[in-house]
Amino acid sequence: MIKRLIAALALASGTLSPTLPAFAADFSQCPQFFAGGIAPSVPALQARGPRALCFDAFAVMYSATSKTPVYVAERLNRAQLIDARDEERTNRFYEEARLPSAERSHLNDYKGSGFDRGHMAPAADMPTAQAMAQSFSLANMLPQAPVNNRKSWAGIEKATRKYAMRADGDVYVISGPVFDAHPATIGAGNVAVPAHLFKLVYDATSHRAWAHWIDNTDQARAGKPITYAELVQRTGIQFLPNAEVRQ
Repeated sequence: MIKRLIAALALASGTLSPTLPAFAADFSQCPQFFAGGIAPSVPALQARGPRALCFDAFAVMYSATSKTPVYVAERLNRAQLIDARDEERTNRFYEEARLPSAERSHLNDYKGSGFDRGHMAPAADMPTAQAMAQSFSLANMLPQAPVNNRKSWAGIEKATRKYAMRADGDVYVISGPVFDAHPATIGAGNVAVPAHLFKLVYDATSHRAWAHWIDNTDQARAGKPITYAELVQRTGIQFLPNAEVRQ
């Protein structure tokens, strides 16, 4: 356990290179995070300069334009979440070295911005020390209103884990941002600030899917989930291209 913790801290501080594949055009090295092994279909306009990044417990489609994820995919189940219960949160945010410096967000971009570094794959979902450390990659982050991140969005994350704990099998979760036509930015790197956030939940056993949709403001409160069809309409992304979905 001590060795695992040392390795995780070294990874997060940048003194140890993560044993992860380099970015690629697809997710062939981590298809397990997608229903049926098929990643979402994203229109080219929304994924300019895309980078596919595989981590131990999640996958990121990263945009070099917004310098945030386009989406982040996870596969949750009861066994993984039980493993995650004893993992200590590291809070060691780090810049994603697998991305070219000009394309990645930097720690200084968030400093003094008034926004949190909001996880898309939550730290509380991570089943190992290394996965926990990896979840603090800035490739897994976006500028999020602080109260939103710590209260409303945290409640959505907790509800998702609660559902996955009682599900009969794997639950696929895809989270991400939605931007206005001309988004505000933070930092010298011009990291785009999303107008909305979404979290899609797909139960691979029951084939049921729904999505949480919330404005990226401190005043926003989680409301009734929207349908998968409505999420696709709002985002233009086919998140479950080959999966059976029951509304």
